[in-house]
Amino acid sequence: GLQPHRTRSFKLSTDPFFVEKLRDVVGLYLNPPDKAVVLCVDGKSQIQALERTQPMLPMGFGYIEGVTHDYERHGTTTLFAALNVLDGAIIAQCKPRHRHQEFLAFLRPSEANVPPQLDIHLVVDNYATHKHPKVRTWLARRPRG
Repeated sequence: GLQPHRTRSFKLSTDPFFVEKLRDVVGLYLNPPDKAVVLCVDGKSQIQALERTQPMLPMGFGYIEGVTHDYERHGTTTLFAALNVLDGAIIAQCKPRHRHQEFLAFLRPSEANVPPQLDIHLVVDNYATHKHPKVRTWLARRPRG
């Protein structure tokens, strides 16, 4: 029968520098530079902040853990996370919104945790927050190496 849930989608890039950017990113993953940290950074917005209305019933011998079906809403949150490509370490913070101010508030302590003698390479997507003029200025004022 028909299986519409198995549909796959794709999008072709119209960026004239796509291949060059692809090579740069893949090169960072496959062969990270010496004396550098490569951080793959992304954000996930609109995460539901939910709380169960009753405590969980613990798992016991012969029966499974129980949870109520209803929950209380506490709005939404944004998760910013960075993956250190070399060692797999993850830096993560939840922020109330997904704007350049929150992105910078995430980057500042992330940068502070990297020894000053190491370069930092950030791999980010094309989301407007990452390209905001204040983010670009902040990054430009922090040359490494």
